[in-house]
Amino acid sequence: MTTPNPTRRTVVATAGAALLIGASGLTIPARAQSLAPSPTMRGGANNYRPGAPIVERIGGGGFWTTGTVRRASDGAPLAGRRIQVWAHTTEGHERDARSHGAVLTDADGVFRIEMPQIVPAFGQPHGHLAYDTDYDDGSFETVFLRPVMARASDTSLHVEFVLRPV
Repeated sequence: MTTPNPTRRTVVATAGAALLIGASGLTIPARAQSLAPSPTMRGGANNYRPGAPIVERIGGGGFWTTGTVRRASDGAPLAGRRIQVWAHTTEGHERDARSHGAVLTDADGVFRIEMPQIVPAFGQPHGHLAYDTDYDDGSFETVFLRPVMARASDTSLHVEFVLRPV
C-alpha cells in the first residue's frame, strides 16, 4: 500500500476547509437559544376590558391582526391561550366595547383576528393586545403590548407574545 504524498496546495486547502467548517459552527452540536419573555409595554393596558368576548371578527373587518404565543426559554407554542385585541379604528375608538374582541391560539400558538382598519390615535397608528391570566390557568404572567405600525396605510399587524411562566 502506498502512502499519499500531499502537495502544499492540498495541505492548505484541507486546513482552510477545516477552519471554515469550524468557524461556521458545523462541528458544534445544535442548541436551542434561550428566548426572552415579552415585557409589558407602557400604555399597553390603556382601555383594556376584562371579559371581552371571543369573536371571529371585530366590526366590518378588512384589517388583520395576527401573531404567535410562545413560552419563554424554549419557544414552545402555546395552544388555547386567550388574546384580547383592541384599537382605534375606522369604526370606533379604543374605549368603545365594539372595538374589543378576543381570540384563542390554535395548536401552533397562532392567533388571527379580522377587524376594521386601525387609524392613528395620538399621532400613531397602533394596536393593543393582551394576554391576561384571569382567563387562563395562571401559569404565565400577564402581558400587555402596544405595537406601533410603520404606516397608517398598513392593512395588517403581526405580534409575537413570549410568555414567562409564573
